Amino acid sequence: MNSQIKIALIDDEQLILEGVKMLLSNEKNISVCLTSNNGPDFIEKLGTLSEDEFPHIALVDVQMQPMNGFELVEVLKEKYPDLRIIILSSHYKTSILGYMVKLGVSAFLPKNSDRKTFIEAITMVYKNGVFFTAEDHQMLFTYMNSSAKKKSLFEMEDELSEREKDVVKLICQEYTNNEIGEKLFISPRTVESHRQRILEKIGAKNTVGIVIYAVVNNIYSLDKM
Repeated sequence: MNSQIKIALIDDEQLILEGVKMLLSNEKNISVCLTSNNGPDFIEKLGTLSEDEFPHIALVDVQMQPMNGFELVEVLKEKYPDLRIIILSSHYKTSILGYMVKLGVSAFLPKNSDRKTFIEAITMVYKNGVFFTAEDHQMLFTYMNSSAKKKSLFEMEDELSEREKDVVKLICQEYTNNEIGEKLFISPRTVESHRQRILEKIGAKNTVGIVIYAVVNNIYSLDKM
């Protein structure tokens, strides 16, 4: 990977911020471009950054005041839909998997994760948009087998058409609209129309949501990523 992965850190514990920043300072292809102790401050700082300074990934703590991590994610997804987000928390994720799917969060990491997993998560989120451990994978398929939970996660009124599923599979493989159009023999504008319709149907906010939807509904396999 040639380009530098720019990271923003948001955590109300200063020692955590400094510790994570120090850990990442040893990685040649990762740099911390912004740190903040709370959501409102982070949003304000983001607004001052140029395109070249803007982070690729935000590492967000869940338990913060006056705005918790998920409230911050909701704001970020509205204002900066392309910003990829990794949630960091001391608490395990079973009860908040639904939030992760609905909000289009790229990964969820316990704060006691080992260094290798942490770096791998950042690298894979930058490369593929999502990162799932084997445990995450199993949990997603458990949700997939629970129709009530799946329905509550996506609240779909219409199922995806076969053509829309074809578009979803190619989106999961990181193809651009132009590339998808070439593969499906349709125009890039038609691809974009499909993409927007898919987002509306599944209630997702971004490409990450599409990928998670595809995994949960067995349209695309994580093994291919």
